[in-house]
Amino acid sequence: MSAHHDADLRVGRTTSAVLWALVLAVAAVTLTGLVVLRPDGDVVRATRVENPYAGLRLVDGTVSGTRALPCDQVGTESGGEGVVPADPGGEAGGLPGGGPGGVASDCAVAVVEVPADGGTASAEVPVPVEVVRAGLGAGDPVRLAVYPAQDGVPAAYAFVGYERRLPLGLLAGLFAVLVVAVARWKGLAALGGVAVAFVVVAQFLLPALRTGGPPLPLALVTASAIMLPVLYLAHGVSARTTTALLGTVAGLAVTAGLAAWATGAAHLDGLVSDEDFELSRLTTGAGLGGIVLCGVVVAGLGVLNDVTVTQASAVWEVKAHAPHLGVGALFASGMRVGRDHLASTVYTIVFAYAGAALPTLLLVDLYAQPVGQVLTGGDVAEEVVRTLVGSVGLVLAIPLTTLVAALVAARGRPVEQPESDGPAAGDRRPVDAVTT
Repeated sequence: MSAHHDADLRVGRTTSAVLWALVLAVAAVTLTGLVVLRPDGDVVRATRVENPYAGLRLVDGTVSGTRALPCDQVGTESGGEGVVPADPGGEAGGLPGGGPGGVASDCAVAVVEVPADGGTASAEVPVPVEVVRAGLGAGDPVRLAVYPAQDGVPAAYAFVGYERRLPLGLLAGLFAVLVVAVARWKGLAALGGVAVAFVVVAQFLLPALRTGGPPLPLALVTASAIMLPVLYLAHGVSARTTTALLGTVAGLAVTAGLAAWATGAAHLDGLVSDEDFELSRLTTGAGLGGIVLCGVVVAGLGVLNDVTVTQASAVWEVKAHAPHLGVGALFASGMRVGRDHLASTVYTIVFAYAGAALPTLLLVDLYAQPVGQVLTGGDVAEEVVRTLVGSVGLVLAIPLTTLVAALVAARGRPVEQPESDGPAAGDRRPVDAVTT
């Protein structure tokens, strides 16, 4: 960052030194947190529970048909050899009872073509009625758990779920190809940043939460450990990127502090479903408020990074086109962009969380609960807090980042561009946002 080209600005040595000092301070605190908060490996292994599929072989099959029959006949018909009457913990969740549109006394059986002796064989496998009603039919690829044959009893199969590797792989491949095609090396670097984020979450945050680590420091260290490499990978090592990083760190501090207060004040213990109670029993034995807190911080990380990068870039562009502007004018121009961005980003956050909570909202609608009761209920209240806390951090990050960017850019000077790259620096005219 020292006295080098940064977009169209050259940043001085003093400014660069201050920025580097701040970055190194953030990096030092982050590294210290990673070392201090990382749980002992033996403790992490001791908290793992037995995999319900341990020792079982999973196979892929293709459904050739489905039918319903009384549950007490599952596995008893002449064609029912190789059928087990229970799901071992997959997405099916067990055989269902009744419900709207269902038949309480019936179970569903799928006839599945499975690999056998170099060819295929048909096996009847019980599946939840709801899965069949949702669209399971001939030609669908599924995953089955195989219970090996023993003591004269033939091999048995249990429904685990749909086989989704092919469509998910194609979708991920399409996404990666388009990102690289449009953004080129920056797109490739951004994908690398996503990989870094997954490693940090999987290798640090999840084990630390599982062993009862302090949620607030974990949330901040995790977010910082993700942002430091991701921002520089995606946007390059520059004063502009560092400005965005500092704005992101400030927004994260606000978001984490507010999330810690909100989860405590609203008594968000994270216990809103059977899975939550099971998770609490297997991990902390208490509420999951700390996990809710970390979720709020991590969920807002991407949008927060988006606005800080945009604000820094906006100020840089204004300065490059109007090199005579000082801190005040740069801040005012950057905030004009920030207000428009903020207006669209806030409802983007709301829509994203509303989409994620749509099944819950549909249940609420079915039961016709009063709005006040709905908004203060545990499951919806978590989404409300997540939306409001993330939005507050976002709102405050925009002026903070814009101010830091204006202070840095005001001390820089435009870099002369070659004739082939466009108009010379002296021919540049202020953009409309500056002259208004």
